[in-house]
Amino acid sequence: MANRTRPDIAIAVAFLTTRVSVCDRDDWNKLARCIRYLRGTLDLTLTLESSCHPVVKWWVDASYGVHPDCKSHTGAALTIGKGCIIGKSTKQKLNTRSSTEAELVAVDDVISHVLWTNLFLEEKGFKASGSVIYQDNQSAILLEKNGIKSTGKRSKHINVRYFFVKDKVDSGEVSIEWCPTDEMLGDFFTKPLQGVKFKQFRKLVLNI
Repeated sequence: MANRTRPDIAIAVAFLTTRVSVCDRDDWNKLARCIRYLRGTLDLTLTLESSCHPVVKWWVDASYGVHPDCKSHTGAALTIGKGCIIGKSTKQKLNTRSSTEAELVAVDDVISHVLWTNLFLEEKGFKASGSVIYQDNQSAILLEKNGIKSTGKRSKHINVRYFFVKDKVDSGEVSIEWCPTDEMLGDFFTKPLQGVKFKQFRKLVLNI
């Protein structure tokens, strides 16, 4: 359901699936709460809309060191108009040393989906007006645009494979733009939001 019709539970499902072999009573209570939420929101549906000249927009974010093994979490959302076509919420596969590095790894986790989406649309006869990746970390954006030229004492250790995105920026296949944290839709897939913030982003993700 999280992958197909109810991306609003993606973050809960992503964290619970990392606890399958070491689950405890707290995890059971979280699962029960998630099921109660679904039962209480049966009328919510995912609705997708596209504009005449679609722009592929990705919001990519990372939560630094949020898992018990200190690994970070990647969140991403794709829209081509209204509603979230793809929502990605997944634990990163390696430990990072800063939030900037976690953001860089998050974009690397998502970049293959970005390129595949462009090729898929082109194969179906739709030429997108552009492909934009939004991020709220200025340091990560500099690394993605400039590559090794923007590394410093705290980032010179980063593996060169995480600068693959720079090649795609240089070729014009994707562009990187800054997005204020309060408008970062990727937060919905990285952090357990509550209250007004949760409802605000849920409206955008489900296109309510």
